[in-house]
Amino acid sequence: MRLSELKCKEVINEKDGKRLGNITDIIFEAKTGCIESVIIPGQVRLCNMFGKAEEYIIPYKCICQVGEDVVLVCIDADKFAF
Repeated sequence: MRLSELKCKEVINEKDGKRLGNITDIIFEAKTGCIESVIIPGQVRLCNMFGKAEEYIIPYKCICQVGEDVVLVCIDADKFAF
């Protein structure tokens, strides 16, 4: 699967059913090429004046399933927001 295909999928938290957004970037180990985590931006704040809210950095091990349209993760959202 290409990153461009992964970016089109919506990320949903299995724990509470909340839509987290779409994957914008990945972090990978340079030596092995293995994905360490995915990055999902937070929601835009009031009129985009104050920038974006914190982003979610979700470890690869928290990804439960990658489907045709969505990526299911199992996280405590407040622990992974930066």
